[in-house]
Amino acid sequence: MLTISAYASSMASPFVPHATRLPRWLLAAVAAMAVSAIPLAAVLAQGGGPATFTVAETGRGYASLQDAVDAIGDREGTIVIAPGNWNECAVQRDGVVHFRAAQPGSSLLGGRACEGKAALVLRGRGASVDGLVFADLSVEDGNGAGIRLERGPLRVSQSWFRDSQQGIMTTNGVNSELVVDKSTFTRLGTCENSAGCAHSIYAGDYGSVTVTRSRFEQGTGGHYLKSRAAHIVVEECSFDDANGRGTNYLIDLPNGGTGVIRGNWMVQGRDKENWSAMIAIGAEGARYTSDGLVIADNNARLVPGLSRSPAFVADWTGDALVLGENALGPGVRQFERR
Repeated sequence: MLTISAYASSMASPFVPHATRLPRWLLAAVAAMAVSAIPLAAVLAQGGGPATFTVAETGRGYASLQDAVDAIGDREGTIVIAPGNWNECAVQRDGVVHFRAAQPGSSLLGGRACEGKAALVLRGRGASVDGLVFADLSVEDGNGAGIRLERGPLRVSQSWFRDSQQGIMTTNGVNSELVVDKSTFTRLGTCENSAGCAHSIYAGDYGSVTVTRSRFEQGTGGHYLKSRAAHIVVEECSFDDANGRGTNYLIDLPNGGTGVIRGNWMVQGRDKENWSAMIAIGAEGARYTSDGLVIADNNARLVPGLSRSPAFVADWTGDALVLGENALGPGVRQFERR
């Protein structure tokens, strides 16, 4: 059974400790009420019937993920995905759809990309993804992703993206936002295709990108996190490039941007296409100001035994960055103006 890595799956419900103090008779009553509230169709789906994808609000199950998405239509709804490795993909064209694993880490969407893009192609009014695994996704142009975000806000939590050309990719959408929390990105990225490089996360000019408490590891090309958004927050993440292959920057803000990069743990590995910097600001022309961008309280170093001298931050903008205290290992220079 596939499980999300220990880092990404370590979150326990904050209500569990309090619940254990309740009297047994009350716990039993609550459990009975919860069971009675589950629609029959959902129960049959959990029992191994054909309803792999269940719309929680109606209790109706579907054998196809696309059919479940279409059933929600322009409304708001939740699709609960049963445990298993599903060769399924879907395009969301309307509404607000919440994709949720019945058991976090046990529901995998892999090997099939809709529209030659991704397992989930999202262009409705909004979406969320909770507890899913995305794997083995590749397409002809090199941008095969777990999620392709084309419109609307998206929140991703406790999900694992692995062994694909790209984890999450967005188009442009300057008035929207992408939020990723407690998720893991493993063996992603490539620079071997006609469409250019793919990355663990690539955000276009999407307004706001927030990535917290997530892990990036074993990259296979491109950058770990590349964002063209005007606002960026990267906090309490780990970027472990020790076993990366042909990778570039850990964080790339090619068009500048304001926000915060704080409290992250970063390791640069040996096998790099470009090892000159860990964080790059404005390398492709500053569309947005980086005045006030805070980079502080990070821990950055090289893998043991590696002798080179990358810049922790390389800046092409000349803007007033706010470089706070960062713990840098031997050989890592704090700043370089380019």
